[in-house]
Amino acid sequence: MSPSADVDGERAVVDAAKTGDEAALTELYRLYYPRVYRYILARMGNPYDAEDLTEEVFLRVLDAIERFQWREAPFSAWLFRIAHNAVISQRRKEGARGRSSPLIEALPVDSQGPEEMVENRLAINEIMKAAETLPEAQRRVIGLRFAAGLTVAETARAMGKGEGNVKVIQHKAIAKLREIFVQRPAVYGKRRV
Repeated sequence: MSPSADVDGERAVVDAAKTGDEAALTELYRLYYPRVYRYILARMGNPYDAEDLTEEVFLRVLDAIERFQWREAPFSAWLFRIAHNAVISQRRKEGARGRSSPLIEALPVDSQGPEEMVENRLAINEIMKAAETLPEAQRRVIGLRFAAGLTVAETARAMGKGEGNVKVIQHKAIAKLREIFVQRPAVYGKRRV
């Protein structure tokens, strides 16, 4: 399917969802739930909190979709702004209660053995710790690009920035993460053969 067909298909589904079409709403949920969940999981670190917050995001979408207006940005940009705002709001609530976000406890991985799952969890925990040291814009770009799987263009629209700016932010974030890992080698990197 061509990119313009994807955009036209998305527009048709979103327009139907705006009128309350349950099948269209279900299709949007099916298409976007995994990406929104991965984005929130990367930001929150706890799969249970991420599930709850992702559901909350889709409830907000359901409440607001009739007011959604097509502009230059795609529907996904609007959706990820809602997700971003939900994460910020949740972090404020947790900060007021004195609770810090835990690191990732579990990831749904079907085809891995126990050793690979443990190594992946350790790697993700290390990346999460390192990402917390990045400036907000860099954390957000990393989350949208790699956790949610958005393209540079989609990330730019979701953040209200130019594509070139997103590329620069991403480059700086990756360079900083690389620097962190060179200075502090991860435990999981030392494998015995």
